[in-house]
Amino acid sequence: MLLKKQTVWLLTMLSLVVVLSVYYITSPEQKNNDLAAVQQKAKDQNQGKTKTEAKDGKTVVSSVAGDSAFEELRMKLEDLRSEHQEELTTQLASTDLSADERSKVKDQMNKLNKVAQSEELLETFIKTMGFDDVLVRADGPKVIVTVKSKKKPSASEANKIMLEVKKEIDETNYVAVEYQPAK
Repeated sequence: MLLKKQTVWLLTMLSLVVVLSVYYITSPEQKNNDLAAVQQKAKDQNQGKTKTEAKDGKTVVSSVAGDSAFEELRMKLEDLRSEHQEELTTQLASTDLSADERSKVKDQMNKLNKVAQSEELLETFIKTMGFDDVLVRADGPKVIVTVKSKKKPSASEANKIMLEVKKEIDETNYVAVEYQPAK
């Protein structure tokens, strides 16, 4: 039996739709659906003021009181990372490096980007647990999570946060959860 081109085309498209439908149904749950709503809610609820000082590439949290503290910290961390990224890009552009050294610099750049993405993902996920604002700072094997909430801090929530951090960032040896009261 000889099929026409249109029939073959139709059968191909139908089979593609079926395969994609099965893939969509069996794929893991997507977390990006509520990302925009969570980010907007976080911007609306930003409170508190925290100062940071950069010493040898590390960030120090010193005081709390006022608006947009976490945003300021995020911006300062982003500035430090972008400076580090720029230094790595300059090294990569250098013609003096061997192929192995270029590969190491490229790996450092990838790791820096991965850490930033992991922090953002963790902040979004932890906010969905019902907290007003969250700041995640990863520095090598050390991760500090600062959570702002109106409710009373509990050990079980801190444990959930620690488990999520360890799932997302494999190299962590130390995870600290700090609570700050929201006003």
